Amino acid sequence: MKFEFRKSSDQRRVDMTPMIDCVFQLLLFFLVASNFQEQALTSGEGQLDANLPSVAAAMPMVMKPREMIVNIDRTGVFYVDGRRHTEADLVQRFRQSQTDNPGQQSVVIRGNEGAEWKFVAQVMSLCNQAEIRDYRVAVIPEDSDGTVPPWARLPFRFLKM
Repeated sequence: MKFEFRKSSDQRRVDMTPMIDCVFQLLLFFLVASNFQEQALTSGEGQLDANLPSVAAAMPMVMKPREMIVNIDRTGVFYVDGRRHTEADLVQRFRQSQTDNPGQQSVVIRGNEGAEWKFVAQVMSLCNQAEIRDYRVAVIPEDSDGTVPPWARLPFRFLKM
């Protein structure tokens, strides 16, 4: 019995081109990756015997330092972190924070409404002496009708920034 093979135009074929492309891409990737690994091994990179120090509490280097908030009461006394500071203490604290965080330390000055402006200006001058350029004065905005919101009537030590 003789079979006839008809060549029809609707025969379906699997296109192998995308699969061959993927195989070549993977081959190229592994060749390049193994080359980099050989270079690292021959140059000694990654093979350095170093004893790295361990610390109990380390912070990432990219973290911005915490703002220092200076409160000034009605009589002109300075408070930082709830503790009373003299002018000399404040200068020392500003210089230390500027040394620890060069060019990144910021200071928020919160003066009591009844305090004289000279105390706020004095803290600004101390910031300039310590080369802290990022300082600002905190104020409480009034409502549209000109009144102060109720939360702003709390003593300044309870206010959040």
